[in-house]
Amino acid sequence: MQLRKLYRTIEKIASRPFTTEEELLQHVIREIVQNEEINLKGGRIWKFDSKTGSYELLYQEGDIELIKERYRIKLKDYPLFLELPRLRTVLGSEQDWYLKQRGILKYSATGIGEKIQWRGNTLYRYVMAFNADDLDESLTNTLNIISAALSTVLRTKKIERDAKVLERDLDKASEIQKSILPQHEMKFHSFDLYGVSIPDRIVGGDFFDYLQSEKDDERIAVVIGDAASKGFSAAAQALYTSGALRMGFDYQTKISSLLQRINKLLNKTFSEEHFVSLFYAELTDDTNGLIIYANCGHNNPILLRNNSNSIEYIETTGQMLGPFPNENFRTENFHMDHGDILLLYTDGIVEATNEQGDFYGEERLIELLTASRSLTPKEITLKILEEVQLFNSSGTHTDDKTLVAIKRN
Repeated sequence: MQLRKLYRTIEKIASRPFTTEEELLQHVIREIVQNEEINLKGGRIWKFDSKTGSYELLYQEGDIELIKERYRIKLKDYPLFLELPRLRTVLGSEQDWYLKQRGILKYSATGIGEKIQWRGNTLYRYVMAFNADDLDESLTNTLNIISAALSTVLRTKKIERDAKVLERDLDKASEIQKSILPQHEMKFHSFDLYGVSIPDRIVGGDFFDYLQSEKDDERIAVVIGDAASKGFSAAAQALYTSGALRMGFDYQTKISSLLQRINKLLNKTFSEEHFVSLFYAELTDDTNGLIIYANCGHNNPILLRNNSNSIEYIETTGQMLGPFPNENFRTENFHMDHGDILLLYTDGIVEATNEQGDFYGEERLIELLTASRSLTPKEITLKILEEVQLFNSSGTHTDDKTLVAIKRN
């Protein structure tokens, strides 16, 4: 499962109203274990008790040998748990004799929710442990995304409980956000570009940008991003990311170095539950239409080939920006021939729903893009947006919607 898709899956599972955090976590772990795409056999939820210095079993689910209710494990026996605030997920060999009797020889532990202080140590309040056929490092990315998604949901619900959404100054914030977006239309050598971004609320977490240096007419960067949270906090993170990209573009020649620096800045500036998925592409004046790119956990852009009428996906090359400060961002490249179209988009396009709750989806998007291949990027973008808005007019789910179409003429 794609990283971004996995995050959205977990976020949707947890989006229903729940009375308590524990009720939410029970529901989520049940859905995760039953989801065939995630490939987990079973799971348990543990909650830290500061009085006893131990984690208490709250819930267990799946095809696993059950542990007795309210079983406790001492923090002093699990020093790896102290690494969770830094790593999110750890794998270790089981030491508890009772759990080993139950067939648990290796364990995974993933931190969930808010962090607490206990005797000079930083701990996660909740820990999820999962069973899988292959409990190894390859599972870490999946568990980290589950942690990030659930932590974001818990944090958001806490904010919603504690205070109403502050609407004051949102009009001004909206003006500021609109002011940083570039002009919709852009031409660069043989490339025509057109982008548009529509927030679901007064402000949103989507953004796109064209980055070009006055001293360099050999390349232009096209960026599309999506901040994970909602409303004002998402808008603030989008503004920060966009500003950092603009400042760094003139000083960094390597895409990977630029993204690594911005990733570390986001990690230091925002809470680790907040992240940005980002697609960054540099168009060049190369006669063969060379595109150099990095896809940081974003929706895979769609490349429509003119000669063959075939579709290619520009896949992920690295993690999302923010939660993982030491991540490296690999760059790849491809060529656009004359007449080829590259479509960048955010979740709000393919995950827009109709009245029945059906997603607009990639298939409809590809079908419309193919039917519109003879049009200009502006016409393509506005046509897609109009159809998605009509599809979503009475929908059960709405989100920010951003599109950028690039065509080589």
